[in-house]
Amino acid sequence: MKKKIFKYWKEYKWSNVMAMIKNMREEPKRCDLRFDNKLVVITGATSGIGYYTARKYASMGANLLTINRNLEKSKKLKEEIENEFNVKCDYYIADLSILDNIYNAANYLLYLDTNIDVLIHNAGVFYTKKKITKDGLEENFVVHFLAPFIINNILLDKLNKQKKARIILVSSEGYRFSVWGPDLDDLMFEKNKYSGLKGYGNAKICQILTMHIYSKLLKGPTIIAMHPGTVKTNTGKDNGKTYKLFKSTFIDSFSKTPEISAEALYYLGVSPEMENITDKFFHLTKEEELTPPAKDMEVACKLWDISVKIAKLEGVSLCQKSLLLEEESLA
Repeated sequence: MKKKIFKYWKEYKWSNVMAMIKNMREEPKRCDLRFDNKLVVITGATSGIGYYTARKYASMGANLLTINRNLEKSKKLKEEIENEFNVKCDYYIADLSILDNIYNAANYLLYLDTNIDVLIHNAGVFYTKKKITKDGLEENFVVHFLAPFIINNILLDKLNKQKKARIILVSSEGYRFSVWGPDLDDLMFEKNKYSGLKGYGNAKICQILTMHIYSKLLKGPTIIAMHPGTVKTNTGKDNGKTYKLFKSTFIDSFSKTPEISAEALYYLGVSPEMENITDKFFHLTKEEELTPPAKDMEVACKLWDISVKIAKLEGVSLCQKSLLLEEESLA
């Protein structure tokens, strides 16, 4: 750990922090192009950012496939979208904190007889206390990181055969809470003390680190991560009274409507200006430089190996990853 601190400390730039603060005050770019008859897949679409994003894409002619854990809310969303916008809105029920559900959802997408034009990994949670899933894994890690990691892995060949597609990870500036990067020996916080911010930051930086590798494995399709702005959502609603009071009094009072996030996600998914843009992090629609630990390809490759084992996936071979790492060093 001391070695990592020394390494990253020299690479940190205060100018990057100031850029982030400046970006908080900016409005996202907007795209007015239609997206008729394209298929957009959104996880966690029955509330918050996912809900407004689904409505935005539908209003521009896109067909939707949403992946949610609540059947009744999914039915209601389908009826609302189809009646109001005259587009198709299907759903698949899956709890993305459970590995079997993640695999089922991924395989459902794999065997669709149509192309996926935009895939938005939006589902999220936030817990102030450590929560363990039925698979024995920390839930922040599974929902924010492992679910997109598995789905992207299973869809890799399908998306490459399509030639074109855009994957958007709804990430967060909260990845910065992992100041010295993920602890690869304790990703589930079995040794170190857990906090909501640590767990959230750990999952988000893992998401970004493996994005770098996926960007090299995708041949035509692109993958990016974005911070959706400071917006009011129901994330964290299952925490205690103290957190709920803090959120409603302080966080929500400074937060904007999730419609801002939806506009950004539409721009990133549709705008011609985003054509062939991959492996980048955006604050809404403004590109930002990542922190040093979020750019560490050596850590990214080690994390990939660990994640493949945790998820029980057949991932990229060590030889392939060595080539990826070599390409990065030559760039």
